[in-house]
Amino acid sequence: MKAHRLLAVVAVSTAHAGMTPEPAVEPPPAEPWIKPTLNIRARYEYGSIDSPALRSSTAFTVRERVGLVTRDWYGFSALVEGEFLQAIDDSYDSGPGAATSPHDPSRTPILDPENNELNQAYIQYKGFDTVFKAGRQRIILDNAAFIGNVGWRQNEQTYDAFSITNTSIEDLTLFYAYANRANRIFGSDAMGPLRNFAGDIHLFNASYSGFGDSTITGYAYLMDFDETAANAGYVSNNTYGISGETPIGPVTLYGEIAYQTDTSSSPIFKPDDAWYAHFKASAKAGTHTFTLGYEYLDADFVTPLATVHAFNGFADAFIGTRIGLTRNPGISDLYLTHATPLPFWGLNFNQTVHVFGDNGSGFDYGWEYDAVLAKKFSENFLAIAKFAYFDSEGPTGNPLVINPAPFDTTRFSIELNYTF
Repeated sequence: MKAHRLLAVVAVSTAHAGMTPEPAVEPPPAEPWIKPTLNIRARYEYGSIDSPALRSSTAFTVRERVGLVTRDWYGFSALVEGEFLQAIDDSYDSGPGAATSPHDPSRTPILDPENNELNQAYIQYKGFDTVFKAGRQRIILDNAAFIGNVGWRQNEQTYDAFSITNTSIEDLTLFYAYANRANRIFGSDAMGPLRNFAGDIHLFNASYSGFGDSTITGYAYLMDFDETAANAGYVSNNTYGISGETPIGPVTLYGEIAYQTDTSSSPIFKPDDAWYAHFKASAKAGTHTFTLGYEYLDADFVTPLATVHAFNGFADAFIGTRIGLTRNPGISDLYLTHATPLPFWGLNFNQTVHVFGDNGSGFDYGWEYDAVLAKKFSENFLAIAKFAYFDSEGPTGNPLVINPAPFDTTRFSIELNYTF
């Protein structure tokens, strides 16, 4: 009885003192060992090149990426992901190879072939300020002007590679990858170099951000691809460059210079060296951002592994010259971009005007206007509409320089993206 009375007194005293014990909180459920991943993109795209040899194209495609990712286990994890593309409206040509589908060379190219393939499959280890990754993987370096995943197209470019990222030194990120294959956007039915670039690919990149808000990056990208009848090693190159970005008052300045040499696989018409430069200045005025930029590519400078769609206009008028499908006679791109959120419906608007020329002093290739509307409905759901019109000046009048984009080009697309 005394024990019961003592417990009662303690309970009453505790309650009066405001010390009522809180109920035990159950721990959160353990993270599952394997989780699914899903990304779906449905896109309608219209393309028209004003050439007597080409009709306009319409493509309605649906792309799914479905995968599984494991939970971290002592630093180790893994991911496997498939990529699948269906053409619902196939009134277009999906690429330069007859094996790709849809294949209609009388129509304007829209480079989204039907596809079923392994997109990514890698094992990863995180530890000691380092990430090791081995297998088929996505690699995007800096602004993807040289190394990217071609994220705009429905089929992604990935790499069969071993990569290391190290951040042991404060503000310094070191990256190295060796890849023996770049799996291109032309799908699992493409043949030879259209399907992949095989060879020895060494990617070195170092970025330092310890100068306040400034960043400086140096890189060396060594691409010695296997020679084939289709590309004759023309896209092989060694590229060395440096870039930097810094704010000065209300203006942010960006500059990049790269130097490219040939390799043992390069053909005789590729010069011993070629130069690349990109400079831009961005400034904000209220909700508006303005960017004035200039990009320059020497004759025969190539970027075969770049996300080219992000450069030289969304009409993709110069895509063949940058990735090496056709010879690059030199490109100069002077552009002005304006971006702002619109005051209704949560839309973001971006527009750009380009003026193009060769690597001389004249801007005689043509001009282009691009516009983009984007609406983010949630963290998982995004809609994008994009318009591009390229107005070609036609032949340059210089017999030594051929306009790489001699035809007017119009492109329009609208897409819905869902990520789980």
